[in-house]
Amino acid sequence: MTQFELKILDLIQNIRFPLLDDFMVFVTKLGDAGWLWIILTGILLVFKKTRKIGLMCALALIIGAVVTNVTLKPLIARVRPYTYNQIPILIEPPKDFSFPSGHTTASFAFAFAWLRYAPKKWYTVVLILVATLVSFTRLYLYVHFPSDILVAILIGFLASWISYGIIEKYKNLLKL
Repeated sequence: MTQFELKILDLIQNIRFPLLDDFMVFVTKLGDAGWLWIILTGILLVFKKTRKIGLMCALALIIGAVVTNVTLKPLIARVRPYTYNQIPILIEPPKDFSFPSGHTTASFAFAFAWLRYAPKKWYTVVLILVATLVSFTRLYLYVHFPSDILVAILIGFLASWISYGIIEKYKNLLKL
């Protein structure tokens, strides 16, 4: 499986050029430590009208981080793809393990929570596109395998689904 995934990553390397490199580094930094999603969640929590979705996003981000960064990464301890090939990476090498992608988990936990709340809003499409782009940068930058991304998308979905269930169950208690 690893060799097949490395071939996919090597194919992606064929589209690299300096301007795109800079763009991918910028986009991936939006996902560093989940800051973009944490800031958006904080904004949602401020206003009573969006507090319910803010809580859902916050809970999805927490569940995703616990499953991904606290549990699976150290348990599975998968090394990053750049350790297999001498591909120059454009960012500082991440210090944690590869599987699953924390950037992707956070991106999709937020996006799927939002999708559950406001599926017909135009900016929902933007959030899904940004989450997808953040995820793709991790492949482009050679710091994650495709399976890291796919599993992280699934974790993000499950985290948002669980958070929705919890918020719905306790919305009266929370006065939402």
